[in-house]
Amino acid sequence: MKNIYSCYGDDETWNIRESEWVTKLQAVRESQFALGNGYLGMRGVLEEIPHGAQPGTYLSGLYDKMASQVDELVNLPNPINFKFTVEGEKLDLYAMDVTDHTRVLNMKKGMLLRQTMYSDTTKRRYDYQSVRFVSMHNKHIGVMQMTLTPLDGACVLDINTGIDTSVDNVEILSEGSKKHFRVKELGTSHKAGYLTVDTMEKHNTIVFWSGFYYEKDGKKVYAKDNIFRLKLRKNQTVTFTKIFCIKHFPYKHDCESYRKETFKVFYNAFHGNFTTLAANHIKAWERTWKKADVLVFATEHLQMRIRFNIYHMLICAHYDSGFSSVGARTLSGEGYRGHIFWDAEIFNMPFYLFKFPNIAKNMLMYRYRRLDVSREIAERDGFKGARYAWESARTGEEQTPEWARDFDGTVIKIHTHDYEIHITADIAYALYKYYVVTGDEEFMNHYGYEMLFETARFWVSRAQYNKRKKRYDINNVIGPDEFHVDVNNNAFTNMMVKWHLLTAARMYKALKNNKKVAKTLKEKLKLKDVEVREWGKVARGLYFNINKKTNIIEQFEGYYKLKNVEVEETDENGMPILPSRYKAEDLDKTKYVKQADVVMLLCLLDDVFNLKTKKENYNYYVPKTLHKSSLSCSMHALLACEVGDMKRAYDLFNVALRTDISDSYGNTKEGIHAASLGGTWQVLVHGFGGVGIFKETLSINPRMPRSWSKMCFAVSWKHHTVKLELTNNLIKVRIGTKDKKMIEIGIFGKRVQIKPNKVHIFTRKNLKSNEEYYY
Repeated sequence: MKNIYSCYGDDETWNIRESEWVTKLQAVRESQFALGNGYLGMRGVLEEIPHGAQPGTYLSGLYDKMASQVDELVNLPNPINFKFTVEGEKLDLYAMDVTDHTRVLNMKKGMLLRQTMYSDTTKRRYDYQSVRFVSMHNKHIGVMQMTLTPLDGACVLDINTGIDTSVDNVEILSEGSKKHFRVKELGTSHKAGYLTVDTMEKHNTIVFWSGFYYEKDGKKVYAKDNIFRLKLRKNQTVTFTKIFCIKHFPYKHDCESYRKETFKVFYNAFHGNFTTLAANHIKAWERTWKKADVLVFATEHLQMRIRFNIYHMLICAHYDSGFSSVGARTLSGEGYRGHIFWDAEIFNMPFYLFKFPNIAKNMLMYRYRRLDVSREIAERDGFKGARYAWESARTGEEQTPEWARDFDGTVIKIHTHDYEIHITADIAYALYKYYVVTGDEEFMNHYGYEMLFETARFWVSRAQYNKRKKRYDINNVIGPDEFHVDVNNNAFTNMMVKWHLLTAARMYKALKNNKKVAKTLKEKLKLKDVEVREWGKVARGLYFNINKKTNIIEQFEGYYKLKNVEVEETDENGMPILPSRYKAEDLDKTKYVKQADVVMLLCLLDDVFNLKTKKENYNYYVPKTLHKSSLSCSMHALLACEVGDMKRAYDLFNVALRTDISDSYGNTKEGIHAASLGGTWQVLVHGFGGVGIFKETLSINPRMPRSWSKMCFAVSWKHHTVKLELTNNLIKVRIGTKDKKMIEIGIFGKRVQIKPNKVHIFTRKNLKSNEEYYY
């Protein structure tokens, strides 16, 4: 009997392992062991769907609002379920005794492996093994293979499978569970079953095909029904292989053509070979990891955790012309209802931008496709231009729920959609970074400039001129620090708006060299030079309070007057503990900060502020930050790298790195925290690797922890592949490109011209120590 791990296992730096069944961790493991390919995401439920399981089958960008406050990511029918009963006893981790149980998520191959040894009421043992994957080669296909062997005698085995339509979206507050699809048709054909469902609001039709076969004594039999019985001898192994296909379409009353189109995809996989399906899937993952992996020469546990974070970013995003973006809980759960926040652009996009630029482009196309709705949002509020929703889903309309639970469990009214408007500048920031890294003029000409200019218009109408103080104010906002609601002149917001307006004005001026595009945009947007000059005027007049003596930036107007409360103790991870005398509703009266706010500003506008300003503000705000968001630790670690506080940088990096693998916030069951994944990667590559953008040039200046001997990874720059091997004092670089022109990058703070397609070695002490390699 072949062990499943001997076929598809890898070394422990690629594996996430569950060595025993722990009931209370079931939902957490389902998020951690999620499979996906960017289009299709599936929670890592057990095949028998034990009590308390939360099956989740999600398609990127597929939302529905029926019976809920706002749009939700649709939990579709579950094709994973495959249930066995032996002599009347269900093979189930609750129903039978379990003498041994192991599950492994092999991240290198994108496979979930399992082996469970069951023992029934008469002490007869059954060896159960399974392997499952969502194909990275064909993104509509999922594959499961299960083997069962009775070890102590013959048995009668009952099988029950199919596509489970009884699933619901999870309960939220008083809404209860809800179903976001209705069954339209189901049937059988060609030894397989099909199911067609519509989302409740009839925006999309989803077609499922599913079939399975079993192999016993070398014979392959296609099952005629989802419920049947088999007899097995002692030590006789039966192998079941189930193939399913899921494809979505725009809603149509008559969906026969959809069913036929999906069947073509399904048929090729169903009548193919499991080994071939697996091999194609593994090869696709090999190509993906070749671009995505970051090798850190340190401990195995560290490397595994890094790959865990990267893996979950790889399975939640793909290119679909802007139909979808990256939700706050990826495609592994229904936390935040699958909505798109600023997390996507500010925390996650850097990973895709430097690794998979086409996905970064897709995330921006998601915003462009919702630009008209954003114009409507601004107009309804009495402003010009375009304002993006704080929480976005299918259409780009505001999807923030009215009520939610705070970090302490209390139910609170939500105001972010009214006041947390900095997302509009955040999207403009991501847009500009995309342009700098890719040089994608075509994207800018057709989409980017329009987004940049329309959002700039919003800020000019949103800012208010203060005649008495002769300045522009942006009042009634929430910054990244959501403890303080409805404040005036939040530093993060105002400075990001200033950057946004000045950048838009500068790029408009540069467009005069491209008369055709400039003419088209001016006509489409009815944009005039005098309006653009107003952008610069408002930008220069925006209020921003920085103390000239101390260099401290006031987080918002009036922040200095709030009560200063010291953090008295920390938890085992070094995270501040809120004093028991303070409740969540009291925090707006204190200087406590929920998450990086001014610190976040200093990270994003890295080349605007000098090192002294960064150090002073870092030292001022770190003791006041409670890190009550998974977004916070990574940004503090990133700035800590720059100001030289390497111990805190490494400590906070490790806290961020373990967010979901250790369930640090106690809510991983709701899905993996996307922003933490992206923020952790930024600390790893931008912080410790020292790879970033300085004055629009790729810059490399490592500052790794001393316990790391080196790092190896690749980044994309201007359509070139830049392969790096780094230590703190040596940079080995090779720029792969068909272009033979010299390429300028920053090395250890100096600009260097590099010849492509050749390995170059630089040392920190002397850039000219080996003339053979320096160009």
